Amino acid sequence: MSQLYLYPLWVRVWHWVNAAIFLVLMYTGASMHFNGAGWLMEFQTAITVHNTAGILLTVGWIGFILGNLTTSNGRHYHVQLKGFIGRLTAQSLYYGYGIFRNAPHPFHPSAEAKLNTLQQITYIGVMYLLMPLLVLSGWAFLFSVYLPETLFGIGSVWVVAIAHLTLAYLLVLFLLVHLYVITTGETPMTNMKAMLSGWHRDSHQDTEA
Repeated sequence: MSQLYLYPLWVRVWHWVNAAIFLVLMYTGASMHFNGAGWLMEFQTAITVHNTAGILLTVGWIGFILGNLTTSNGRHYHVQLKGFIGRLTAQSLYYGYGIFRNAPHPFHPSAEAKLNTLQQITYIGVMYLLMPLLVLSGWAFLFSVYLPETLFGIGSVWVVAIAHLTLAYLLVLFLLVHLYVITTGETPMTNMKAMLSGWHRDSHQDTEA
């Protein structure tokens, strides 16, 4: 069993703080969307908490981007085009079929690449596309009084609201898939422990990697 230090402290702190903020946003967002349900937060309180959490999410997202730009962690999001289709196909087949037949994992993390190809394009899509759009739509909602009356011939507040809600649903879907994928390590808790300690353990990892 070899170990690799793949998750520096700042990444782990960001990950867990961001997860907590996102859960707060989910709960308060549901409280506003389904206003009147007895088990949810009171509407005005939900607005205040949601806006505060949204500001913190924005700060966290900016911190993540800056961290990847100024540390070696950013290299894990550089997709290698050579062999891309083959790697993506192998990883997709593993998650969709091979994992249920105890097939060997086609990818093992290394100091140079901690994310498989499918994870890379997923996280890039989430962190560099969906998240900034969610943040921008959230801020547009917060300062909706400054929006033009219409966008594309439709009420601007309605357009922003639908965009924000759609993006939120997509990120909730990502979260659910993410929760499943973290159980697919050597043991169901291997990946969780790695994000707590920083050390990834892999019995198949080349000790010289």
